[in-house]
Amino acid sequence: MMEFASRIDSVAAIGAHCDDILIGAGAMLMEMARSNPNLVVHALVLTGAGSEREPEEKNAFATFLPRTDVRLTVADLPDSRLPEHWGAVKQRLAAFRRECEPGLVLGPQRNDYHQDHRLIAELIPTEFRAHLVLGYEILKWESDLPNTSVYVPVSKEAAYRKARLLGQCYPSQAGRDWFDEESFLGLMRVRGVQSRAHYAEAFVLEKAVLDPFSARGRWRGSV
Repeated sequence: MMEFASRIDSVAAIGAHCDDILIGAGAMLMEMARSNPNLVVHALVLTGAGSEREPEEKNAFATFLPRTDVRLTVADLPDSRLPEHWGAVKQRLAAFRRECEPGLVLGPQRNDYHQDHRLIAELIPTEFRAHLVLGYEILKWESDLPNTSVYVPVSKEAAYRKARLLGQCYPSQAGRDWFDEESFLGLMRVRGVQSRAHYAEAFVLEKAVLDPFSARGRWRGSV
């Protein structure tokens, strides 16, 4: 997977809340950026604009990916109430889709118990119809960790850096008892065991089209 990912020049990453994307795929994005200095990351976060979370998110992306071209938009839709604003979410995703042509799309997985995450996961394939879409997981209080199907081994350095930087970059989340280095490292260690690596991030893939007979080989899929 990482050999394939290193050939990707553009990633679209979508989150309901500031911190979702980097919790779900921060280590993989760091590894991709290290492998490909020309990587462009288009990121859309649907909530948090105008709050303390917006500068946290901007600082986090700059810290995780300091030499990467990150094009981040933080929108101002209401946290925890995205299903009530289905039309606005759909409109934001459609506008975001028109701005990029990514080789990989990252978003929540559709069986996440949080209603904001779940809505975005359901809408992403309606905009990114012919793309490889991976659904990331977010550890939290609810027992909703998915039966993941795609594993991306990451270096010990990337795993520890991700766990450390999440705490540093999102001080507003310090009061949450699951938001700590042990939790983030523990999940990456479990996913590493499942993929015969030491550390890994894991994703849900519901459909993929593999064309190994084309000149370069292609993956397409959706979550």
